[in-house]
Amino acid sequence: MSNSSNSVHLHRVLRAPASRIYQAFLNPDALCRWLPPYGYVGNIDRFDLQQGGGFHMTFTNFANDHSHSFTSSFVELIPNEKIRLADEFDDPALAAEMTKTITLKPVSCGTELEILHEGLPESIPAEMCYLGWQESLLQLANLVEADLSPVE
Repeated sequence: MSNSSNSVHLHRVLRAPASRIYQAFLNPDALCRWLPPYGYVGNIDRFDLQQGGGFHMTFTNFANDHSHSFTSSFVELIPNEKIRLADEFDDPALAAEMTKTITLKPVSCGTELEILHEGLPESIPAEMCYLGWQESLLQLANLVEADLSPVE
C-alpha cells in the first residue's frame, strides 16, 4: 500500500500474458466480472474504447441493493503495457480527481502488474480501497490465469 493517505499501490505477478490482462481491463464484460469487489455486481451502460473515450459503471451491493456509479476516461492506452484512467464518482459527496495507472511488464512466469490508484476522496479510507482492489485482483487472476484450452 502507498504511504500517501489518498492513494493505494498494488503489485502482483499473474500467470498470464500481458495481452490477456490488458484485454481484461478493456472488455466491458470482463470488467463486470472481475472489477466489482466481493458482494457487488457490476454493470456498464456506456463504453467507448479509445483514448479520450471511457465507460460508466455501477457497482451494486447484492445484499442490500445500494449502488454507486462512476465514469472512467481513457487518458492513455499503450497496448499490452499501460492504461491510465481518470475516474469520477457520480455522487458529488465523493468528488475527487482520481487517476489509476495500470502498468504491465512481461516476466519469466507471466506478467508483472502494478496499479497506482491516486486521488481517492477523503471519505474513502485508503485501506478500504486497498481491500477492494485485493478482492478484485483475485477475481482478475481467476479470469486471466484460467487455461481453458481443449485437452488434446
